[in-house]
Amino acid sequence: MDKSLKSNTFALGACYYPEHWPESLWEKDFQRMKEMGFSVVRLAEFAWSIFEPKEGEFSFDFFDKVIDLAYSFGLKVILGTPTATPPAWLTSKYPEVLNVSQEGVPYQHGQRRHYNYNAPKYLELCARIATKMAEHYKDHPAVIGWQIDNELNCEMNVFYSEADHQAFRSWVKNKYGSLTELNQRWGTVFWNQSYTEWSQVHLTRPTVSDSPNPHQALDEKRFFSDSAIAFAKNQVDIIRKLAPNQWITTNGLFGHLDSHKLADECLDFISYDSYPQFSSIYPDKGPNPLLDRKWSWNLGVARSISSNFCIMEQQSGPGGWVNRMDMPAPKPGQLRLWTYQSIAHGVDMLLYFRWRTAAFGTEIYWHGIHNYDNRKNRRVLEAEQVGKELEMIGEEIVGSKYQADVAIVKDYDNEWDGELDRWYGPFNSQSEMAWFKVLQRRHIPVDALFLTKSSTVEDLLKYKLLVYPHSAVMPEEKANLLKDYVNRGGKIVFGCRTGYKDNSGHCYLTPMPGPVAELCGVTVDDFTMIGPNEAPPKISIQGVEEHQEIIAESFNDILHVESDQTEVLGTYKNAYYDGQPALVKNTFGNGDVYYYGAVFNQEIVNLLVDRMQINSPASDLLKLPEDVELSIRKHMDTEKALIYLLNYSKDPKEITLKKPIKEKLTGQTLNGNITMEGYGVMILEG
Repeated sequence: MDKSLKSNTFALGACYYPEHWPESLWEKDFQRMKEMGFSVVRLAEFAWSIFEPKEGEFSFDFFDKVIDLAYSFGLKVILGTPTATPPAWLTSKYPEVLNVSQEGVPYQHGQRRHYNYNAPKYLELCARIATKMAEHYKDHPAVIGWQIDNELNCEMNVFYSEADHQAFRSWVKNKYGSLTELNQRWGTVFWNQSYTEWSQVHLTRPTVSDSPNPHQALDEKRFFSDSAIAFAKNQVDIIRKLAPNQWITTNGLFGHLDSHKLADECLDFISYDSYPQFSSIYPDKGPNPLLDRKWSWNLGVARSISSNFCIMEQQSGPGGWVNRMDMPAPKPGQLRLWTYQSIAHGVDMLLYFRWRTAAFGTEIYWHGIHNYDNRKNRRVLEAEQVGKELEMIGEEIVGSKYQADVAIVKDYDNEWDGELDRWYGPFNSQSEMAWFKVLQRRHIPVDALFLTKSSTVEDLLKYKLLVYPHSAVMPEEKANLLKDYVNRGGKIVFGCRTGYKDNSGHCYLTPMPGPVAELCGVTVDDFTMIGPNEAPPKISIQGVEEHQEIIAESFNDILHVESDQTEVLGTYKNAYYDGQPALVKNTFGNGDVYYYGAVFNQEIVNLLVDRMQINSPASDLLKLPEDVELSIRKHMDTEKALIYLLNYSKDPKEITLKKPIKEKLTGQTLNGNITMEGYGVMILEG
């Protein structure tokens, strides 16, 4: 089922908080929005106390006035269910709804997301407020859709209230059926952890040395995800029934949440909150950081759920709370650049966060388009420019699909199991970023591809190359899917620590890489972590000059060739396993598999990209510097495409057009050497 946003026109807008400022500003705000080309606002996601000031007493007068006024200016409205911030009367009267730390300390009223997903009373009260809102607004001509809650699992993605322990007990009982099966799946015979009564089963609790049962911990993450999905579905089912003509989404991609399953079971499409400036305080740890350009990967993850999606919150100013997350202001041009970054990656609706900066509260430094003074500033002018540009070309954008022949493969089990397991978990982000950086700077578009229970070989065959860096958890059915893909002509690249765990996180009692050993044409003879006091070995790559150093980082699988179809492409040097295979290529059916016995860095990725002859799809049209990102969106029915060029450098960059091409934002036909301004954007006809 296609879980994508469907629209005929591009929708641009802002998150709007009328409860934060005088009513005298509303009309001027909405008038200015229309003048700027805005068409949509999001309202009410934190306004439970306005709708229900006392338990069981409901009032819609405030937001009726706001929504009616917005509609009079031709603006559409997205309503948030306000369940991310329960009111004080609720948490005071029903403290069992509060979340609890693993140590057993309850969180208190005063911020947001301080509740748990499983307290029956909270589910009841959330259902009631969703019902009242849907009944009231189901036929309002301004209301086009609903955002469920706000940023599920943001701030806190672990839950240890008594309600959660009880729900987890029911969850594992339903999953395993018997304690005998649970004990087997969790390996409880180890260290005498076996359970004899269901009442003994809990979520993980504080342990000596802070090292819980890893199989229990993996199931815990699955339970947290299912709890969040059930919490959302509690509201979704009500709104679907009462307001069938209004779409439903939610925003964010946060930890311990299977967002693909959430979309499949609850949503019409996913929405994402894009804050590229987080890169200024949480930069990637590897060399040559992408900074705000890294957000293109995050957008790709959102696109893996909905090929066309919504940015519910697009950063439009400096960000920060009063006591954390202090970010610099976007440089002139960056607000527009980040907007088109989102659009280039599949967005058909975008709302800036926020219209005006809050003058009080925790987020008084999380700036919007307008500052406190409400005057036009450079950010307002940039947003206004975007609005005018999208009025010209928005209809050409909507519905077109991002084009990529390469995908980096992910799955939730390895993500969650790898949080605890330091023998492969930390490697995934390093390898993922090494691949993404190289592909970005070589102008090779790339998708994120999540393998789920519903994945088919047709989903995989959309790509010429799959990169699946450290897939330790490799159940047989997933291995068979990958074999089918390669047999039918696909290419896969694996890294070390592949295929040695089953779905419960138990290690297979067979040679690594377990169920994909035949696919890879090798087994692992030996392996070692690279210790803190030793240098990683170098590898000698076939056809590479001796002086070029390739470092086999972090962990080394020492490989043994098992197939006549397997070619050794690289061997270790300067280690006790000197001369042993480090990189191999195996022909399997009509396709090829590469197994690299270490953690990927940019040097080995560049060598592999060269060897596999993966080129930019626009290489015949353009010559681009590394600082400029290339994205292509195409209408699949007409084959019409738009080529997005985004300059992430503050400095002008020269690009070369190899034939005359029309630039859509200016209407000019360009050819030859062209200078892109710093933080500049160009959109070319494909």
